[in-house]
Amino acid sequence: MATKSPIDPELVRELAELLNQTDLTEIEVEKGDLRVRVARSLTATVQVPAAAPLAVAAAPAPVAAAAPAESKPTAAHPGAVTSPMVGTAYRRPSPEAKPFVEIGSVVKQGERILLVEAMKTFNDIVAPRAGKVTAILVEDGQPVEYGEPLLVIE
Repeated sequence: MATKSPIDPELVRELAELLNQTDLTEIEVEKGDLRVRVARSLTATVQVPAAAPLAVAAAPAPVAAAAPAESKPTAAHPGAVTSPMVGTAYRRPSPEAKPFVEIGSVVKQGERILLVEAMKTFNDIVAPRAGKVTAILVEDGQPVEYGEPLLVIE
């Protein structure tokens, strides 16, 4: 007798349909040790984290709609500040507060620039060097992967 996969294909279909009906870009369901994330990319301005082992992409955008890779700073960019962990990035300390930094903000080394929430713990992301914020690559509340570029300080 074949072993049954812990992933319920019907659940994945339902989640994908919810994405289409609600115009969400991703949805995640967690039950016990099982975590299923269904995501889709709408435009080049939306960053979808790298697929997790149980992630399923739904309705990917046409390749022609994607911006050229060289137009967006990457982790290889010398000024890129990358995520030290998998979690959810927050640009502000609370929903009603103003963001820690904006494009054009001048920051000092050690200054808090973002938060990454992982396992219900908020972790400060501090500027590794002084400089000017030239690009912010994440939205408030966006899931991020380890090593994913968050912003650029030059």
